[in-house]
Amino acid sequence: MKKIALIFLLSPLLIFAQKLGDVAPPEPPKEFPPNTLGLDLMIGEGGFGLGGFYRKDLSDNLTWFTDLSFSEVKDDREFEYIDYWGRVIVVGKKNRVFQLPVYTGFQYRLFKESLTENLRPYITIGAGPNFVITTPFDKEFFGAFGSAQAKIGIGGYAGIGANFGINPRNLLGLNVRYYYSHLFDGGVEGMQGVFRENLTGIYLTITLGTMF
Repeated sequence: MKKIALIFLLSPLLIFAQKLGDVAPPEPPKEFPPNTLGLDLMIGEGGFGLGGFYRKDLSDNLTWFTDLSFSEVKDDREFEYIDYWGRVIVVGKKNRVFQLPVYTGFQYRLFKESLTENLRPYITIGAGPNFVITTPFDKEFFGAFGSAQAKIGIGGYAGIGANFGINPRNLLGLNVRYYYSHLFDGGVEGMQGVFRENLTGIYLTITLGTMF
């Protein structure tokens, strides 16, 4: 009888607690500061690159950005080997080719309603001018910039990536981008006698930034 009486006494409390759970509001979405300033660490077919960016949120899903980067571009026909004295030899290579694109574009967040704030995937597209620099390959790397020549082209990139974590101050992200750029006035000569007007490349980019 005592057990039955205890059940009757506790039943209203259990029902009331269940109703409280039913009407409890869901956790509000995490809000991040609208501005982000940061660095891009790039790994591509031509080696490593470095960039910087500024992003501005226009809405919950859409972000405007501007970025610039510096990286080396290599030809598919390049074959490197190291000689007896430790020098890097590339048969037929005339110039090192570097690109410094200055792009602006938009980033669109995906699956905002179905994924947690800890994972924020997006697609991105950008375009703008690309400054291409060549230096003689037969000169020492840094000293060769004294004989550098520059050309300008136009290009852009498309990519997919994600930002991670819920820290409202620090940004950590990873993305993959495909770059394309078209040069005018005959292109650039990387390999001896080979002029390239179209520069392409795929880069894996690690994004580090601060939000404010």
